[in-house]
Amino acid sequence: MRGASRGLNSGAVFALYGPFRRGGQHTSQSNEAFDQILRAQNPGWGVRNLDDVADTAAKEGFDLEDVFLMPANNLTVIFRKQ
Repeated sequence: MRGASRGLNSGAVFALYGPFRRGGQHTSQSNEAFDQILRAQNPGWGVRNLDDVADTAAKEGFDLEDVFLMPANNLTVIFRKQ
């Protein structure tokens, strides 16, 4: 987020795609299993909670603009630089 904030001008769009937890809960069993696999490889990895990602983005000057449901229980998350 910090790098995107430094590199993007005001009004620019920043998009993320992938699995996210929502409200701290996994959105599917497959995402929960994927999270467990990632954390077994490295405890710092894992499926992130969208609220936490949005909070981090806000601290770096981004507003959460939209969330789109995608295939395979993924999301496309759109942020806009303030």
